[in-house]
Amino acid sequence: MAHLQLTALAGGADDEMEEVALLGSYDEEAGVGPEAEGDRAEAGMRRVQVRVTGMTCSACTGAVEAALSARRGVRRAAVSLLQNRAHVVFDPALAKEDDIVEAIEDAGFEAEILPDSTVSQPKPHKTLSGQFRIGGMTCAACVNSVEGILKKLPGVKGAVVALATSLGEVEYDPSAISKDEIVQAIEDAGFDAALLQSSDQDKVLLNVQGLHFEEDVDVLHDILKKMEGLRQFGVNFANSEVDIVFDPEVVGLRQIVDTIETESNNRLKAHVQDPYIRAASNDAQEASKTLHLLRFSLFLSIPVFFIRMVCPRIPLISSFLLMHFGPFRIGDLLRWILVTMVQFIVGKRFYVAAYRALRHGSTNMDVLVVIGTTASYVYSVCALLYGAFTGFHPPIYFETSAMIITFVLFGKYLEVLAKGKTSDAIKKLVELAPATAILLLKDKEGKYSGEKEIDASLVQPGDVLKVLPGSKVPADGIVIWGTSHVNESMVTGESVPISKEVSSLVIGGTMNLHGVLHIQATKVGSGTVLSQIISLVETAQMSKAPIQKFADYVASIFVPIVITLSFLTFLAWFLCGWLGAYPNSWSAESSNCFVFSLMFSISVVVIACPCALGLATPTAVMVATGVGASHGVLVKGGDALERAQNVKYVIFDKTGTLTQGKATVTATKIFSGMDLGDFLTLVASAEASSEHPLAKAILDYAFHFHFFGNLPSGKDSIKRRKEEILSQWLLEVVDFAALPGKGIQCWINGKKVLVGNRALITENGVNIPEEAERFLVDMELNAKTGILVAYDGDFIGLVGITDPLKREAAVVIQGLKKMGVHPVMVTGDNWRTARAVAKEVGIDDVRAEVMPAGKADVIHSLQKDGSVVAMVGDGINDSPALAAADVGMAIGAGTDIAIEAADYVLVRNNLEDVITAIDLSRKTFIRIRWNYFFAMAYNVIAIPVAAGALFPFTGVQMPPWLAGACMAFSSVSVVSSSLLLRRYRKPRLTTVLQITVE
Repeated sequence: MAHLQLTALAGGADDEMEEVALLGSYDEEAGVGPEAEGDRAEAGMRRVQVRVTGMTCSACTGAVEAALSARRGVRRAAVSLLQNRAHVVFDPALAKEDDIVEAIEDAGFEAEILPDSTVSQPKPHKTLSGQFRIGGMTCAACVNSVEGILKKLPGVKGAVVALATSLGEVEYDPSAISKDEIVQAIEDAGFDAALLQSSDQDKVLLNVQGLHFEEDVDVLHDILKKMEGLRQFGVNFANSEVDIVFDPEVVGLRQIVDTIETESNNRLKAHVQDPYIRAASNDAQEASKTLHLLRFSLFLSIPVFFIRMVCPRIPLISSFLLMHFGPFRIGDLLRWILVTMVQFIVGKRFYVAAYRALRHGSTNMDVLVVIGTTASYVYSVCALLYGAFTGFHPPIYFETSAMIITFVLFGKYLEVLAKGKTSDAIKKLVELAPATAILLLKDKEGKYSGEKEIDASLVQPGDVLKVLPGSKVPADGIVIWGTSHVNESMVTGESVPISKEVSSLVIGGTMNLHGVLHIQATKVGSGTVLSQIISLVETAQMSKAPIQKFADYVASIFVPIVITLSFLTFLAWFLCGWLGAYPNSWSAESSNCFVFSLMFSISVVVIACPCALGLATPTAVMVATGVGASHGVLVKGGDALERAQNVKYVIFDKTGTLTQGKATVTATKIFSGMDLGDFLTLVASAEASSEHPLAKAILDYAFHFHFFGNLPSGKDSIKRRKEEILSQWLLEVVDFAALPGKGIQCWINGKKVLVGNRALITENGVNIPEEAERFLVDMELNAKTGILVAYDGDFIGLVGITDPLKREAAVVIQGLKKMGVHPVMVTGDNWRTARAVAKEVGIDDVRAEVMPAGKADVIHSLQKDGSVVAMVGDGINDSPALAAADVGMAIGAGTDIAIEAADYVLVRNNLEDVITAIDLSRKTFIRIRWNYFFAMAYNVIAIPVAAGALFPFTGVQMPPWLAGACMAFSSVSVVSSSLLLRRYRKPRLTTVLQITVE
């Protein structure tokens, strides 16, 4: 999970919601790397994203990675087979983008540099935040060294470095220091450094409508040259695109688009190019190209098949085909011409790919196809020429090479279609984002003067947008006018529409159902929840599960082994025939033992399939992560998915995880002569400076006790009135101090006030009356938390607070037990309350009075025997425990889906998703194991059959063209097996518990 990190963004409208953004592996790296940013580009590495066409198996990805790594200046290269992408980090002083493309093409594949995948709007402040991967750190001393260096740099406002994740987060002023200079400073200190993401993303690809002639290009050039704030631009006339690097402090993206439109008198219209639509277009082009080749191959191969198999049975046609044209029979000559076109026109792609692979010392499926088809073609040509000049006509197998190529292309076409379906989840998420938004315009006095429909990608933070009933919310924001219900199921998985009113938060891509809403955009571009989910799913799909290492190893040695087996098959059959070890009747149909042996050898080469092994894991992981996202369960990688299947212990935090996190005061008891109103005022004043949920509950209770009947109607009016009252009503507090795990202390009216648990009171020498002790014990036995209050050294009273359990808590705990998972509850609350809550939900193993840092120790103790431990928490206070667990699950994350320490993010605040996460992991790896079984069993069975192992007993020989068909469908079968995961349904608790509902 080193590719995932949390980053704070600039101010939103709601201070209570922590704003986060996800770092997305290499997909986002390509969008934030230094790309021609003037003189600053000389200092750091560059990152590019390359679309690679023609890869068929793990051996292909290895060949591309090897070719890139061997290129001078390339620091790192990662290749994804399913996404057909390579992510390359290189030194711009030693290599160029063209060198990267050339290296891939030399390896036998087509390459295209992709544009930036994300565009973010300029921030309203000058301080930027960036995350850097820092390699080479081994201990805390290294961390301190790096932090010290970073903090001394001019323009750096703050720096935090984490050893466990090898990541650093830096806040800096871009006018004083660049991100490349930060990287250089870290590297000068002896560590490896690379930028992961910065909030300064200022490169965009625009699609321009109206570029029909060279004159239009000249007009666009003139407009862009005059525009201030553009660092550089490049126009691609063929694709009607313009690539722009701009200064976000000088010009905004919307201003660029508007200027192009107005200055060209509406002749030109610019739209932000959606990278996902572009990728989908490229996938469609690849499928179309493969289909075109398949049709052409079928058009040529079907006549060859008919001439060989059908025409000899029709006397008139047979006699015509046996006629001679010079030394050749017409039938043989027609087959030669047709098959030559298939072999060298349709099959050109296989020859090119095989040549480049062999040139770099690697092998792949193309090598096997070329060997098999060429052997068949060359033999057939030789046999044809031999028959033409000697009069003795041995069997000719032209149809073999043609049908092999046709079947392989058919298999590849089906594979392209099937692999496209594995990324349906990403496509559906992308389609959630609306294309346009209605922007409310303001006049000079700040009043709304009209509205304008704009491209949704041009929305900027602070924009006020109008959302009509039945339309989608264009960006994350806050409601400033109107009421409605919003369907958020497409993002969070929550099926019930959510009520929205003034001050409610809304998520981009969700559906507004009833009323009109005015929202103020707070997060746009790559900062939105939807963009973060897409980025997280993409990152997970790019990751490799540990189980895939086996397939990668097998793929690396597969082709040489198959070629060796093919040669041994030929040698064995030929020598046996030459020595008379089998009857001549076996090879009579083939005319001699050489041809007889050759056909077995070709079948072995053609039937072997390395692709199926390479596709077994990544296709299943892609489908599973997409299915999980549709159910509100976000997985951060294949390794997390693999670990979760073996979970033995699930540790639950109590507050906010097992309970609703909505603490309420249920009882107050005074043990002095103080009036209840004065008591609540005193406690509320002391707790007003605390951020603890229990403090908020006490403050709300006291406020409503005093002022409930004097509040105006309307949520905004109540909020303003409450702020006014609090500033006047609460007592003045001095020397406030929060004591973690105990409570708070402060001074009011010159007297010391203590509010907290039993330990805080007794430590300060305050005696708790027996009556108060009995009352406190009774509350704790009823799963309530007792808050004790002392004033000026005397115990004056206590407050009882309860946090109701989630309705599904007990049944989920029972469900986990049925699945063989042991639930454990860890809480900082006292033992009596903890045991009462645990008894209510059915948890037997309880750890109470545990400080936040101590939760990690509990996890380590359970891990000692090798058990896999999962931690379920809210992702904020539980971050150390989430990071320590083998599988960290952040539940109820809502819009904060990028929680740093979690391996799983459960968007909904529902414990049932814990069962879904574990069940999905188990189902996925059952499917992966089946995929490996099919792939291995296919090769283990098919290769001996093709080699003729059954021929002595059955007399049946597998023709090479049939072997090619089997090979083509083997990889399709594995992908189709993975696609069955799309039918996954969340387990019903009644099924898990084996409950019969009558």
